[in-house]
Amino acid sequence: MFKKNSLIRLYIWSLVIVVLTTVAPHNAESESRTANSQESLYEELELLADVITTVQSDYVEEVKPKDLIYGALRGMLAGLDKHSQFMNPELYNEMRVETEGEFGGIGIEISMKDNLLTIVTPMDGTPADRAGIKPNDKIVKIDGELTRDITLMEAVKKLRGKPGTKVVLTILREKEKQLLDFSLTRDIIKLKSIKEAKVFDDNIGYIKLVEFRENSVRDFDGAFKGLEKKGIDSLILDLRNNPGGLLNSAVELTERFLPKGEMVVYTKGRIKSQNIEFRSKYPRPFLDYPMVVLVNGGSASGSEIVAGALQDHKRAILVGAKTFGKGSVQTVIPLRDGSAMRLTTSKYFTPLGRSIHGEGVMPDVVVEEENHKKSEDLAEESPDIFEELKSEGKIDEGKEKLQKEEGIKKDIKKPSENLSDTQLMRAIDIMKGIKVYRAFGEKITRK
Repeated sequence: MFKKNSLIRLYIWSLVIVVLTTVAPHNAESESRTANSQESLYEELELLADVITTVQSDYVEEVKPKDLIYGALRGMLAGLDKHSQFMNPELYNEMRVETEGEFGGIGIEISMKDNLLTIVTPMDGTPADRAGIKPNDKIVKIDGELTRDITLMEAVKKLRGKPGTKVVLTILREKEKQLLDFSLTRDIIKLKSIKEAKVFDDNIGYIKLVEFRENSVRDFDGAFKGLEKKGIDSLILDLRNNPGGLLNSAVELTERFLPKGEMVVYTKGRIKSQNIEFRSKYPRPFLDYPMVVLVNGGSASGSEIVAGALQDHKRAILVGAKTFGKGSVQTVIPLRDGSAMRLTTSKYFTPLGRSIHGEGVMPDVVVEEENHKKSEDLAEESPDIFEELKSEGKIDEGKEKLQKEEGIKKDIKKPSENLSDTQLMRAIDIMKGIKVYRAFGEKITRK
């Protein structure tokens, strides 16, 4: 037994060393650690080795060493924050599918918020959008299975599938204290950047940007030039339900509307290499166009960077609802066996030093979402979910009825029928006011 345990410990230590040496190149200041901290690290690793050795030798069933190591890595990263995670090769491959720009799913961006799987935004024109799913809805069940302790990538794997197949989501809508069932049919989700570009009365241009991807800025430039040819003299940039995407694309878009050299956003981490400033470099920015930016609770990450920068520089008026508050930077670090880890390495700050993460960006003119009718009593049909959420303070003592899909369709209106039009109409009114005020000021100056 001693010999066997020694071999097991040797194997465990070889795996630990592999992990440490794989991650080390990404830590720019590892050489500055003191000898004491190194000793402390290895002492704690001894404890990990002890536990794994005991499980390997005494657990009721034989467990593969790799499964034990994967489990330890998964728990270690999950314990840091809700966005850091370990991905086995299969989950890592699922994540990379997004970069292809097309996949089978229901069309939602998800995150973890208040320890619940939370919808950042439904993508326009997708099954989730058509069904009436909203930003900040909490997914408490997927196909009848509770989502407690699920990781983001595990949730993604459950939600994606072959087009034409169905998935049932049980949603908690906190503001209305409702539990709702949605039966969704998966479809091909084609990721695109520009949903709409058009001209309103008084030469007001409008561009709806739905995501920041590799070609987003190029697509925006094309749409903007097209509107210029139609004679626009102002712009409404619609970032509602834009979940973000690539940081560089968000920065490049912001540069179009700021003087060269101005701060767009900066990141701050624990080590110097993570402290980065992003400043405008665009040689011919569009500075003469008055701007209104539309945001809501589904505006996250990259869209919050754009909105925060334009607001801080007083370059645009923000209209809508408070943004989601996703302002941390995750670095995906591939590991040598095909797995990877997603690690939070820094946080975003607006030019004036406001933290986006957990705070969001408050618009200058608030136009809140409209509330839908509340059901009368809670979830007699789902007592397990009710008790769990009630213990966390998510649902009060009054029980509300669990609505089924047929009932939902009667109460929920499409965004284009209420919320979107209300916020957009307010943005148009504000833009008209800006133009009148500008014209009035020019007339006084001429006198």
